[in-house]
Amino acid sequence: MGTGIRRLSTLLLAGTLLAVAAPSAQAAPDGGPNGAAWTAAVDGPSRYSGVTIEWDVPITMSDGTVLKANIYRPAGATGPTPVIVNMTPYTKLISMMTDSVLSLPVLSDALVDFFRGFDLAGTGLSGFTDLTKALGGGLPRTFTVDRKLVESGYTQVVVDVRGTGFSQGTWQVLGQREQQDTVEVIDWASRQSWSDGKVGMSGLSYSGINQVQAASKNPAALKAIFPAEPGADLIRDVAATGGALGFGFILPWLILVNTLKLAPDVLSAALGRLDPVWVRDRLSSPFTFLDVVYQALATMNVDQAPPELQALLDDQSRLREDWLTPMDQVRVPTFVVGGWHDLFTNTEPDIYRKAQLPPGQKQLLMDRTYHINGGANAGRPGEPPRWDVLQRAWFDHWLKGIDNGIDRYGPVTMWQLGGGWTTAADYPRPGVEPQRLYLGAAPSGTTSTSLHDGSLSATAPADSARLTVGPGVMSVCSRDSAIESAGLTAILVGCAEDARPHELNGLTFTSAPVDRPTAVSGYVNVHLNTVLDAPDGYWTATLNDVAPDGRSTVLSTGQLVASLRAVDDSRAERASNGDYLNPVPHLSLATRQPVVPGRPTALDIGLTPTDAILAPGHRFRVDVFASNFPKGLPLRPLLNDSALLPQHVQLDPSAPSFVTLLAGPA
Repeated sequence: MGTGIRRLSTLLLAGTLLAVAAPSAQAAPDGGPNGAAWTAAVDGPSRYSGVTIEWDVPITMSDGTVLKANIYRPAGATGPTPVIVNMTPYTKLISMMTDSVLSLPVLSDALVDFFRGFDLAGTGLSGFTDLTKALGGGLPRTFTVDRKLVESGYTQVVVDVRGTGFSQGTWQVLGQREQQDTVEVIDWASRQSWSDGKVGMSGLSYSGINQVQAASKNPAALKAIFPAEPGADLIRDVAATGGALGFGFILPWLILVNTLKLAPDVLSAALGRLDPVWVRDRLSSPFTFLDVVYQALATMNVDQAPPELQALLDDQSRLREDWLTPMDQVRVPTFVVGGWHDLFTNTEPDIYRKAQLPPGQKQLLMDRTYHINGGANAGRPGEPPRWDVLQRAWFDHWLKGIDNGIDRYGPVTMWQLGGGWTTAADYPRPGVEPQRLYLGAAPSGTTSTSLHDGSLSATAPADSARLTVGPGVMSVCSRDSAIESAGLTAILVGCAEDARPHELNGLTFTSAPVDRPTAVSGYVNVHLNTVLDAPDGYWTATLNDVAPDGRSTVLSTGQLVASLRAVDDSRAERASNGDYLNPVPHLSLATRQPVVPGRPTALDIGLTPTDAILAPGHRFRVDVFASNFPKGLPLRPLLNDSALLPQHVQLDPSAPSFVTLLAGPA
């Protein structure tokens, strides 16, 4: 048995690590009897027989800009109800069309049941059904209009954020003015005659992010939020992860939203009442933020970067401040649902961890999903309830005061990668402690297809070695590519579930097999001693689980532009042994440190948080790459400095390279 795993096993046998917490006695992942009751409440008879809709209701903001909202009320309701607000950039038309399909009597429950059970696992098409199963897991109702929720006695208000849909103004992309709009809409909704003054918020992705932003401001009327797949640090999450432009997601997403926002109100246009302010605002900014992406790809010199690009990589800029939500100011009951392969995995657990709320008033649910298939594994026996079921239970408790047990669910419900559903009292999972495993040049004998088959062990290697890795193209067939495409490329056989194609372009460092179930939970950091032949470089690292048959499964992933390696210690987290666990780089031009070619340079690559279990016979592996397209593309001036040259990992006993993770017995 290898030294690294022997050390871990010795710790386990000696009992110096606490036992990993057993599933919470408060609630099983499926919620137990309470979960069954929550599902029955949604799928059973509704209190009201239908929904009445008021279209394109104007809401005037404090600066005079008019936002447009669709208001969905329970048919026949005579008194005020709680209100659920959804702020969307994807136009109310998308919500309207989705609701229209789901409300057809022949399709509604039938579609949900069909997609929940449609599974082609083991056929080579499992990636396809991994995506379609989301349609049966509650995602559509969470993303758009939840008609069942409305029929149970809520009013839902779906609002086009400024500069999108039929709303006036210039799209702010989650900026300060847009955040103020959200607070004003909440206040407006609480004061309407059909409102009882209590407001919740729902929605997915963008509409989850603005929930967390609003909750950090704690408006008086906001009583609960249910953010699905939200982020809280947009630069680090998606815009410039590790300093590399999130090209594969940001560009198509900006094109999508900028296209949708140009769709006019056809009825008003036909009647000659098209809002001239709407027309003027769209003409003034038809391609919001696409100019910044162009500048990032075209600007040749950092010193000559235009103001918009400077703001993207200036940690003192208003843009950076707007896109970093102060999670420790959240005091509104918050239920975060996300996935280990989501675009926002990096901060979803952090929202739970940092919100100033006791467990129960805050909840975290993490599945093994991507951005577009959230809830794919919900609603089946032994699985958590559907997202729409959890959402209804959450709002019933915090907005209607119903004691339904949702505050005793979890509080942390996680799919343990390599295992199954578990609950825990906290995240990271109690019972894990820091473990350092060193990268060595000695072969592990586990692969013959990577650029170099190295080893992982608990002691630093005694010999020096320099290993070289260059940019490659196999990153298009990788877990990172699937993450960046929001899950679309996961349908490619083997690309997301097995890292061996990607490892053709990488260095691998593999441990001896573990001899008993071993849990890994929390953040991961790869510390590399590097040498470059140019003033800059671009590194990607992953933590993998290698099965006895050789399959290599990515558990956690991260990337870093070498010149942007400076860590913001005011936000970074260290393990009890002093190692970084969650190094948070400034990603700022002001702290940029060009590398001296030929001189060893240490850097820390923070990987996404994870929760996994390695079965006996499985191994840890760290993969190291010198490129990661399409997930990351360094900004043009940084790309120029790197010159796309080969890069080197310097394995030196006096300056070792290692991975720090939290591990313990399962």
